[in-house]
Amino acid sequence: MLFCDINNPKMTINLKKADNSDISTLITLEKSVAGTKIYSPMLTEDEWVAALEIGVVYLIVKDGVIVGNISYEKKGESHIHISGLVVAPKFQGQGIAMEAVKQVLKELKDVKRIELATHPDNAKALKLYQSLGFVIESRKENYYCDGEPRLVLALKR
Repeated sequence: MLFCDINNPKMTINLKKADNSDISTLITLEKSVAGTKIYSPMLTEDEWVAALEIGVVYLIVKDGVIVGNISYEKKGESHIHISGLVVAPKFQGQGIAMEAVKQVLKELKDVKRIELATHPDNAKALKLYQSLGFVIESRKENYYCDGEPRLVLALKR
């Protein structure tokens, strides 16, 4: 899938569907953002094998370089949960996450409810999701069993 940002026609994001051969790359991406309370990374092969079985995982590719990943799971006939979004630190702040989410939302254009969870202190993520129409629905303590709260946001169509 290709997406060209009309504000920056040179930026092309390619979402490449990941498979088991990409697990070491996915773990490396997750490790690049580990160590903060605002993100609960998936760092084991078993976690990624399960994620690839139950959901859709894309590698985010910019200019031929893998710069992140985005994933989602189907929760019902018209209900999707965006289960992960990572952009490697050296590529953050370039609009890559925004373009990746837009591309996934376009793919899921017929889905009535799309939800996700993010840490309440993750101001950049909150701004991104809210700019795309997501609304905070609730706060859940210890959401990922990491001792940290998460806000549940939803986009309803």
